Formats: sequence, structure tokens, C-alpha cells
Amino acid sequence: MVRALALDIGRDGIRINNVSPGVIDTPLTSALPPEAITALGAHSALGRIGQPDDIAGAVTWLSSPEAAFVTGQSVMVDGGYNIGGMR
Repeated sequence: MVRALALDIGRDGIRINNVSPGVIDTPLTSALPPEAITALGAHSALGRIGQPDDIAGAVTWLSSPEAAFVTGQSVMVDGGYNIGGMR
């Protein structure tokens, strides 16, 4: 959908991108037992779960002039959680 929409409206100067967050430290994850958070973090290539600022940084960059030529992309911000596949 991101790519199709980017093609449809890109010539209007509108960029469409998607941020796919991994496991992020939020009130929802705070309800999990500590051992579950540890296990989820251990599965990540960076060895931790994400913080809200990790997502905010990606969104800020995508919204900035530095990303002016980026459109139709899905950016995974998951600390490398998905690069190893099922473990």
C-alpha cells in the first residue's frame, strides 16, 4: 500500500513512507513479566527492546529535508529483531 500510494501522489510532492516498530518499551510492554522483556531483547540483534526515542528518531529523519528523496519505503525500526528469522 505504501508503494502504491507513493506512486499515486509522488508527483504532487507528497512522500509516503512507513515505520514498522519492533518491541518498544511502552505501557503495554510494561505489563509483561521481566523475563519476557529480557527474552524479547535477547532475540534482537542489538540485545534490547526499543525505546520510544528510537522510533521518534526514524520518524523525525523521514520527515526531514535529509530524507527528501525517500518515498515508498517501509523502514523497520526493530533493533534487528527480524533479520535472524525464527530462532
